Amino acid sequence: MQETSPNIQDLSDRSREVFRRVVEAYLETGAPVGSRSLTRAMSEPVSAATIRNTMQDLEYLGLLGSPHVSAGRMPTEAGLRLFVDGLLEVSDLAGEERELLDGAAATESEVPALLDRVGAALSGLTRGASLVLAPKHEAPIRHVEFLSLAPDRALVVIVFADGHVENRLFTPPPGQTAASLREAANFVSAIAEGRGLSELRTVMTREIANRRQEIDSLAASLVESGLASWAVADGEPDRLIVRGRGNLLGGDGTEADLERIRLLFDDLERKRDIASFLELAEGGEGVRIFIGSENKLFSLSGSSLVVSPYMNADRKIIGAVGIIGPTRLNYGRIVPIVDYTAQLVGRLLSGRT
Repeated sequence: MQETSPNIQDLSDRSREVFRRVVEAYLETGAPVGSRSLTRAMSEPVSAATIRNTMQDLEYLGLLGSPHVSAGRMPTEAGLRLFVDGLLEVSDLAGEERELLDGAAATESEVPALLDRVGAALSGLTRGASLVLAPKHEAPIRHVEFLSLAPDRALVVIVFADGHVENRLFTPPPGQTAASLREAANFVSAIAEGRGLSELRTVMTREIANRRQEIDSLAASLVESGLASWAVADGEPDRLIVRGRGNLLGGDGTEADLERIRLLFDDLERKRDIASFLELAEGGEGVRIFIGSENKLFSLSGSSLVVSPYMNADRKIIGAVGIIGPTRLNYGRIVPIVDYTAQLVGRLLSGRT
């Protein structure tokens, strides 16, 4: 097998057609494709033996593989990437699909409910699991408070200038006192007022380093714990809306397939590294496709992620929408659906600001 995958231009016309038909048949059926079935699909008459030789050449190039010796061929991850980049034909968004998405967003409601409905519609249309990363709340901060709930549990409350309030539970350092809680809250509030969360994290890290001798060490630990709780919350659980995970269990999956899905579900439950989800989309406008191990978020499950950022009225990326499913997704149909959904969410949220 070659170490570097070829470009689509490197393939002969016959190799390109055989490759395209194998991938298209695999994406449609999920099954390996045999040479005999391809003889009936080729644009010009070609013997099964010739097709077998061509498929072997494509296998040597790392574009096709076989589950076992006697089986047909199926695309590798490198083959799917080459197909997506060089041969994928993206269809137009169907009118009924557009209407379904528009209808899900038509009812006026709070942003979380709106994004949940859009995510459910996206999942229903694609038969995959939809991921919607909600926008961060970046209004200036008015006040911060730390409240003790138990020796091992505390609550940090942040009040924004626009009246929005967020609460986060966190584990405080051992030996906290009422005085240390007040000192920590006063320290944070003095620095935080008028700043957004993103700026606050940077400023607080610098201030703690500069003023560590001026504040009680326990209060410093409380500040850092509270800051850490917001760093997690700002990038992970409450911002991610997942709908349609059950769709990933459809079909007659093998035991290995079900194990990959279980790993995927574990990732979704823990929502690890979800801050990376937005980073995946920050490379530029438009839809991006991550196939199998290319997608560091869900690489263990061997799934594909189709993701697109959405922007506010200032053309700033504030969130993302996507679909996760098996690598044999109907990319040509799903790409325009994800693209339209991202544009729709961006327009809706821009109209609320």
